[in-house]
Amino acid sequence: MGIYDRYLLPHVIHLACGTKPILKQRQKVVPHAEGRILEIGMGSGINIPFYDPAKVEKVWGLEPSEGMRVKASDAVAAAPFELEWLGLPGEEIPLDDDSVDTVVLTYTLCTIPDYAKAVQQMRRVLKPGGKLLFSEHGKAPDSKVQRWQNRINSTWGKLAGGCHLNRDIPAMLREGGFNIKEMDSMYMPSTPKVAGFTYWGYAD
Repeated sequence: MGIYDRYLLPHVIHLACGTKPILKQRQKVVPHAEGRILEIGMGSGINIPFYDPAKVEKVWGLEPSEGMRVKASDAVAAAPFELEWLGLPGEEIPLDDDSVDTVVLTYTLCTIPDYAKAVQQMRRVLKPGGKLLFSEHGKAPDSKVQRWQNRINSTWGKLAGGCHLNRDIPAMLREGGFNIKEMDSMYMPSTPKVAGFTYWGYAD
């Protein structure tokens, strides 16, 4: 891991994932999490203040980046509920089948290399009757924006920790075995359209 990935990238991602429009999106989904919760890509712990402690039994924070876990240390220490780090990528969830009540997925699916395997793992650990709460940016509905997403995707990924601009989030969730029960989408304000089309809702 280079100096940029280890020391600088965590700060870049923290700032990019903590803009006002994105925080508002997080507030739409995270408070609905309940029971035993798995957050995929906990990063710097931005979601921690949005959980409702009265609904939370425990949170597992899956985060492969040591730099991001260090960045999150203050937020983790202040969490008003039990929180356990899982220092592995999304493709490797070290939890039993049907062991999680809620999976939280916010601005993470864009970066997981083997997203298909990761979504299948989320499906595996989620209990029958459980929910996957998601807010993710991805493929835009407008062909002009899509062309720009495809054009700059490779360069963007190199600067943004492997982030993909053009992933079809609903299709990815369905391919992994989830049924989308509710979903909204929009271009986020004050955000470039190539990176700002967001889907949010829940699936089971």
